Amino acid sequence: SGTNVPTAACSSPGTDFWFAGPGQRTAGLIQVYLMNPSSQAADADVDIFTDAGPLQQTSDDGITVPPHGMIVQSLAPVLHNSHSLTLHVRASVGQVAAAVQESTGAGEGAWLPPAQAPATHLVIPGLPAAAGSRELYLAVPGEKDANVQVSAVTSRGTYEPTGAGGIDIPGGSAAEISLPSLAGIPAAIELTSSTPVTAAVMIPGGSNGSPGSFTAAAPALEEQGVVADNVTGPGRVSALILSAPHATARVSVAQISSAGSARRTQTVEVSSGKSVVVALKAVPGAPRGAPFAVVISPLPGSGPVYAGRVISASGAGGTLQAMLPVASSLTTVPLPPVRNAAIASVP
Repeated sequence: SGTNVPTAACSSPGTDFWFAGPGQRTAGLIQVYLMNPSSQAADADVDIFTDAGPLQQTSDDGITVPPHGMIVQSLAPVLHNSHSLTLHVRASVGQVAAAVQESTGAGEGAWLPPAQAPATHLVIPGLPAAAGSRELYLAVPGEKDANVQVSAVTSRGTYEPTGAGGIDIPGGSAAEISLPSLAGIPAAIELTSSTPVTAAVMIPGGSNGSPGSFTAAAPALEEQGVVADNVTGPGRVSALILSAPHATARVSVAQISSAGSARRTQTVEVSSGKSVVVALKAVPGAPRGAPFAVVISPLPGSGPVYAGRVISASGAGGTLQAMLPVASSLTTVPLPPVRNAAIASVP
């Protein structure tokens, strides 16, 4: 972005992507980017869910993405008067990398973070202590209606926020839920649903032309989570929000300078059902204002931990500039056992 602040994670090529956010009434410009890194053509479909139900017979079925090419589709014309939307990008042939950009019409806008695939239990981590209402975007891609229970995991414990009691959403549609009572409270949002849903949250802030700053549902950390390009210095501060919805968590948080020559490590305990804010101070020995990486590692015996990284303007009540869920960065990949396999050796 023009502010040099990362506002969304780059997606790897795949066959299945979910995105949730505001509709055309909030973001006048909504574009889907489909990139094909392969030397073979790829075919993709974009399923659209809104607060008026799924859109039928749109022009976004059977999109062919040429080899090493990119296709940009504008969705605003088919999303007229929508308050919320969820996009499901599916590659039927080959693989694509997918991204979604929303703008109010002035400036670069915001990139929606990829959301977790629909599930009956989701956690949206990393909501900072920034001002403004939290707008929760939910989608029910299946035919069955969903009853969704919402809990806020805060530094004072877990509770149901005002306005979030027993949310009912028709199957095949999306919805926007305002949670003004969470303004200024660092937290994670935990969702339990009767049928699979996917979700994201918007908080005021972000880059020029952005409807807000976004984060999305993400799994608990496995092995470790890595966040690059954090900044703390004149004008900006970075922090982690760590949440342990079900059991006490203990994690190691390591900050590593861009040159790798300086490091700061601390152990953080997060009590069951609570969230903790970890201020990321400058790494000792690193140049002032230099970017740094953060590695978050659950320690042996730790309960499930969810993490989000936040960048805000420095000073009291600093404006939120970016927030991102922290994804796992596995150091090992488990493979299924092999039995009765034919093995040949070459002399």
